[in-house]
Amino acid sequence: MIFLAVIDRQFLEVQGNARSLRVVSEPAFRGMITDREGYPLAISTSVFSAWVNPDEFISDPNSIHQLAMLLELNPKSMETLIQHYEILGREFVYLKRELSPELANQVKSLKIPGVYLQQDYKRFYPEGEIAAHVIGFTNIDDKGQEGLELLYNDWLSGTAGKRIVVKDRLGRTINNVETLKKQNPGHDLKLSIDHKIQYLAYRELMAGVKKYIAASGSVVVLDVKTGEILAMVNQPSFNPNHIAHQAKEALRNRAVTDSFEPGSTIKSFSVATALESGVNPNIVVDTSPGWLRVEHHVLHDEHNNGVINLMQILQLSSNVGMSKIILTLPPTQLWSFLHRVGFGEVTGVNFPGEQSGSLINHPIWRPLALAELSFGYGISVTTLQLAQAYAILAHDGIKIPISLMHVDKAPVGVRVVDAKIAREMRELLQAVVSKGGTGVPARVPGFQIAGKTGTAWIAGDHGYQKHHYTSTFVGMAPASDPRLVVAVVLHDPQGKQYYGGYVSGPIFAKIMEGSLRILNIAPDDIK
Repeated sequence: MIFLAVIDRQFLEVQGNARSLRVVSEPAFRGMITDREGYPLAISTSVFSAWVNPDEFISDPNSIHQLAMLLELNPKSMETLIQHYEILGREFVYLKRELSPELANQVKSLKIPGVYLQQDYKRFYPEGEIAAHVIGFTNIDDKGQEGLELLYNDWLSGTAGKRIVVKDRLGRTINNVETLKKQNPGHDLKLSIDHKIQYLAYRELMAGVKKYIAASGSVVVLDVKTGEILAMVNQPSFNPNHIAHQAKEALRNRAVTDSFEPGSTIKSFSVATALESGVNPNIVVDTSPGWLRVEHHVLHDEHNNGVINLMQILQLSSNVGMSKIILTLPPTQLWSFLHRVGFGEVTGVNFPGEQSGSLINHPIWRPLALAELSFGYGISVTTLQLAQAYAILAHDGIKIPISLMHVDKAPVGVRVVDAKIAREMRELLQAVVSKGGTGVPARVPGFQIAGKTGTAWIAGDHGYQKHHYTSTFVGMAPASDPRLVVAVVLHDPQGKQYYGGYVSGPIFAKIMEGSLRILNIAPDDIK
């Protein structure tokens, strides 16, 4: 006793402190993600983790059984796990994580020596699958794994704190000794997304994919004036609140990660290229007999449209007419225009996994490659790129940064298209939804709509696949002074209809009509 209490008392002090002094971590509260109006899209809720110190664990068979039942674990497996880590000399083993406060209290009431509870935070997503692809999700350690949760993980996370505490033999904290590191909560993130428009777009896209038996689909709603993304949705989607067992392909934000040949939606920029090159807006082109031989290939129109003007080339979506005009221009003109409006490069939103698409600048342009590019083949784009490019025409030729973050003031843009040409294009594109146009189903009562349809073959391992298409409609409203651009893309619809105007057009109309109403934008086509 004299040796331990006097001569070597430090030994007992160290051993006593080891059983009473503990360094505990204080997890940081992760910042909230909200929509533009402060509506919560991702919030953190308090949960608990049950853990055990094998050295201190003392329990009878009845307590072990009760604990295992509460944690939904096999009693024998749990006991074996604890014994295994005791042999290894470990002092910390998780038993079960993400317990509700109610369940944690039940575990605590068992008063089993060596069993402790640790407070953590778990992410909850009120909108579920509706905003899943934009928001992403976190893992069990509350670290971002996909979407904005991943991109802004450091901003949202904050830093955990550490403090020294005195605990009694039951693991209860009886005194705070010292703060080693102050806890700093994460910062909030305010998005450009409008949760009402996001829901509307998701609902209509899901209904459209189901109706036309499509493999997948994407929608982007863009504010022309500010560059803000008001909605970005995809099908199929996933529930970020229950991420286990979700199909990996459902996790992709297809609006930015999947590229495709856009088909006739590119004709808007081909016509704009012609106007910029000095082609007379009143030019007429003979498209008879409805096909055109270029090199060793034959390009077709759906019908023999005869002699048509520039507006009718867009209205009827004539491949022959478009090819004839572009083949009269310098070969690099079209590539240059497409590059200026953002094709072939990422949009700048910095979303994880975003693709740049493909826009090849050939050293020597063969006539066939140029002709096919004029109606949307030999180029790949994302849904977001399409929306951005049409927003330039809607914004009088000015390209502004697009953003998933809320902006208080419209950013300064760069002019990439002459204002006169952009306005002429809006007038020409209104013909697409007028009587006789391919986009009639995209009409919105009370509003002038300018837009373009697209229907493109899907390429497979052995060339283009029969009866497999990408169906698209991109448009803007009110066309007299555009505020919104909506891009709708459906991949591989298998219903009776597959043309972009008839498949994606009605989805566009419902989303655009609802969005204009939500934003209280006045009609411009009241008669």
